[in-house]
Amino acid sequence: MDLRLVPAALTSWAVTAAGILWLQAGAAAAALGAVACTVLAGWWGARRSAGGLDRRALAAGVLAVALVGGGFAVAVSVRVGAVHDHPITTYFGSITSVTVKPAETPRVLVGGRTMIRGSLLVLDGAETSGDVLVFASGADYSTLTAGQPAAFRAQVGRPKRRDLTVAVLSATGAPVRGEAAPIQRAAHHLRTRFAESARLALPAGEAAMLPALVLGDTSAVPAETTAEFRVSGLTHLTAVSGANVTIVCGAVLMSALLIGPRAAVGLAAVTLVAFVVIVQPSPSVLRAAVMGAITLVAVLAHRRRQALPALAATVIALMIGAPRLAVDVGFALSASATAALVVLAPAWSRRLTGRGWPKPLADAVAVALAAQLVTAPLVAGVSGSVSLVAVAANLVVAPVIPPITVIGTAAAALCALWPAGAELLIRFTGPEVWWLLSVARYAAGLPAASVPVPSGVAGAATVAAAAVALGVVWHWAVSERRGTIDR
Repeated sequence: MDLRLVPAALTSWAVTAAGILWLQAGAAAAALGAVACTVLAGWWGARRSAGGLDRRALAAGVLAVALVGGGFAVAVSVRVGAVHDHPITTYFGSITSVTVKPAETPRVLVGGRTMIRGSLLVLDGAETSGDVLVFASGADYSTLTAGQPAAFRAQVGRPKRRDLTVAVLSATGAPVRGEAAPIQRAAHHLRTRFAESARLALPAGEAAMLPALVLGDTSAVPAETTAEFRVSGLTHLTAVSGANVTIVCGAVLMSALLIGPRAAVGLAAVTLVAFVVIVQPSPSVLRAAVMGAITLVAVLAHRRRQALPALAATVIALMIGAPRLAVDVGFALSASATAALVVLAPAWSRRLTGRGWPKPLADAVAVALAAQLVTAPLVAGVSGSVSLVAVAANLVVAPVIPPITVIGTAAAALCALWPAGAELLIRFTGPEVWWLLSVARYAAGLPAASVPVPSGVAGAATVAAAAVALGVVWHWAVSERRGTIDR
């Protein structure tokens, strides 16, 4: 396993997150902590190796980590300083005119309010930039599309979270709409046509869920269904992520049998870009897209595919291009789950196979268990609960996810060109989506399907300790049984 980029990735992430949360002092402390961890890791590795301590290699590693940590500390300090000195800070507590471009489809919250994450374009008549969070009431704001500029008056407030957001805006009055870029208008049209085709081809429940599974469009999903997916540990299926990108690009790469490997990689790259535009670049999609792009480049360069170096390179690239992701829970969930699938799942699958399990079943159990154990602390910290049925529920629905993704994506691509053909394809997803909804409903209805835990750091730490203990016990049990068999 190639670990050379891992220290740089962890250092860049830790320093960027600490700098955003605790300013320059936090970034400096994280950089120094990374150097100390590198020294300890080198010393520990030397004790385990027969060759002893390689001082030159250790010095090179420490120097590399120090350079990465120092560079990212400077970069995040500049970003944080720009937020603190932004012109909008002089408008806190007042009402002014702004123009904002939504970065994603507006989200309607409980109570009817609309939340919009976007970029500030104009402040009181002057061009500017910066990430903002907008809260508004009324249908005029909820029907805005990603990339469509909107001018309105808003009360400017201080951001409540440290995530490089420059202000929180409370919109007043109706917005004056602008025009989104042609590619974003086309993406919105495709999402709308796909939702309409699903309503024509499927029963109401399945029609509301299919756009969420394929394109991440949860606008029509009932609150009751959302709660069932959360309790059963299936919420990640309604947020387009690495699994969707992998399935879609993998299906396209199979065309190499007909058009050749290079042409297939080029087609997969085009598909990847189009897919990201249509589903919108959420943190998990960005992580998966960058990782997919790095993997496609590796295929063209005839290098053996290694997921861990690709993941590490992805983290570094995103900490440079989108440092706000360092403190985003969605990105943390996506990256940690991917790391678990790369590092833990293969080893656990081999252990289960060695105990006589069929390999497909061993792979499925290892993937579900590894992803659940690694992400459970983060989920607990955010939601204040832990699903006890998540592993079983994910195992049961795993076979229907690839056909839903592949057929649904093909149907979405056909919507603009051949609506009748799209509706025909959508009908083939009906049984699979019905099964998914049924499993979520049944799992959520089981006694003690989820257990409440303290939210925040306390809950995350509690669940993390339990997950580590469970992993250690399981590892020990397998090792003991192997030792008994060997004797």
